[in-house]
Amino acid sequence: MAKSMQDLQVGENLGESRWVRVDQALIDQFADCTRDRQWIHVDAERCRKESPYGQPIAHGFLALSLLPGLLYELISPPEDGYALINYGLEQVRFLEAVRSGDEIRLEAKLESIQQKTSGTLYRINCAARINHREKPALAAALLVLCAELKP
Repeated sequence: MAKSMQDLQVGENLGESRWVRVDQALIDQFADCTRDRQWIHVDAERCRKESPYGQPIAHGFLALSLLPGLLYELISPPEDGYALINYGLEQVRFLEAVRSGDEIRLEAKLESIQQKTSGTLYRINCAARINHREKPALAAALLVLCAELKP
């Protein structure tokens, strides 16, 4: 169950999301959407022969783009009349390739809360963990604005 933003404390572990499978169909959809059809992502036969991974890998930005949806499993706006808005990213690092068929999940910790004229800004340290691997796929600070909606 998602935690209400109003109840969060700086330094709090927000928990872990569910596991999400990054299969070849998802990688192909992302490649089509972004027009990034580099062979390392979409050509399984060539990957078997030439890639150090032996199979296609997900785009780093695909793994990164899954973070907001996974984060919203962990947190929610305080009440009706608010929206969570992606405000930006800081310190993004792609640390380990996500292979086709891997499962990833989000681990998150609240680093800071800052009041702004447009709402409350939350800086959340995130890691996308790969099931059965030590190294995370990526690490990033996600900036999420909790903004009050106009009636």
